[in-house]
Amino acid sequence: MALITKAARGTQDVLPSQSHNNRFLESTLLEIADEFGFKEIRTPVFEHTELFTRSVGDTTDVVQKEMYTFTDKGGRSITLRPEGTAGAARAFLEHGLYNEPLPQKVCYLTSCYRYEKPQAGRLREFHQFGVECFGTASPAADAEVISLANEIFGFLGVEDIHLEINSIGCPECRKKYHSALKAYFESKKDRLCSTCLERLEKNPMRILDCKNPSCKEVASEAPVVIDYLCDDCREHFESVQAYLDEMMIPYSINPQIVRGLDYYTRTVFEFVSDSIGAQGTVCGGGRYDGLIEELGGSHVPSLGFGMGIERLMLLLESQGIKLPEAKRPELYIAPIGEKASLTAARLSQALRQSGVAVQFDIVGRSVKAQMKYANKLGARFTVVLGDDDIAKGKIKVKNMDTGEVTEMDLEEFDEEFLEMSLQQSAQDLQDAVSNGDNIDLSAFLGGLM
Repeated sequence: MALITKAARGTQDVLPSQSHNNRFLESTLLEIADEFGFKEIRTPVFEHTELFTRSVGDTTDVVQKEMYTFTDKGGRSITLRPEGTAGAARAFLEHGLYNEPLPQKVCYLTSCYRYEKPQAGRLREFHQFGVECFGTASPAADAEVISLANEIFGFLGVEDIHLEINSIGCPECRKKYHSALKAYFESKKDRLCSTCLERLEKNPMRILDCKNPSCKEVASEAPVVIDYLCDDCREHFESVQAYLDEMMIPYSINPQIVRGLDYYTRTVFEFVSDSIGAQGTVCGGGRYDGLIEELGGSHVPSLGFGMGIERLMLLLESQGIKLPEAKRPELYIAPIGEKASLTAARLSQALRQSGVAVQFDIVGRSVKAQMKYANKLGARFTVVLGDDDIAKGKIKVKNMDTGEVTEMDLEEFDEEFLEMSLQQSAQDLQDAVSNGDNIDLSAFLGGLM
């Protein structure tokens, strides 16, 4: 039978065998962000289109070529979010968070949508972890946001990743820089692609971000923005470096970094790896001091970063970094007959209310088939429950790792099994620590509650 349809190009399903990796990674990101004082914010998947044309920039590829925009039934232009910052900034303004103590630190896990050629780690529907810090102009904030991303990579054990930083100055700096860029690229017009010829008139900095080989070659010799920084921007950039030095976070200055969105000012940065091919930027961000004002608010200096989840997963896989295994069932009950099945349901309910992961047969398989299924699930303990066991009021529990069998009273089973399970979990944790294994401690503790 042929499928009616398949997943749209540039999207992917995350199957049950894979989703625990995403769940572990997402909870880890949120927990580390929380240690830095960043609290989760959730914004709608679509916004009014003008939010992105005003914030992202109408000369960017994102706005001109990649946004999923449509007219709704009320005749309004609506866009699926192409990135997370604009929605967070809109929420900051709309809900008056500027009246709360500043800085306001928020983080998010969100899906984003861009129409571009799908490739490894770069999909049309992708997921992003981001942080935004509203209400501080201090270079200490730049360093802290960078250190948060650095902490994530360190915690996950990522190697071969390096931090590149730059400053693109303030609007006053960029006026002079734009003039110098335009003059330079005007003399090289015959080597620019058609898209960059349009950029030359509207925003010559976008040419520096072009992936066309000829444009990249021309851009490699273009004037660099840090040579045009005003005194305040230069002092800010030097201070950011001083903080990074003090925090012992290695970095290099890459004058070619401009980021792909127009709202950036001053500090911009990327974490880049050579382990995942040409699309090596795993995290990118910087300062956007004029964004809140652009969206109708007062001047609120701000900054943040975005980290692609799919690209981060690809990086972990390429470096052979193993995430903790999915939580396996603590107990599988294999009933024989209808009466045993009813008892299995009651026992499972009691243990689940105590926080124990339990499964029992809901298909009507033979005992042999049930035990085979329990092995596939990786159940730590199993019980074969028949009418004789119910009549005697006794249950035999088998430890599937050791083969040891323990007999328990049926009426006290939930309490006795819970105690045995806790003891075994404690022993497993001790063994894992002794072996130096990676441990998902939050999942472990959750299994005990």
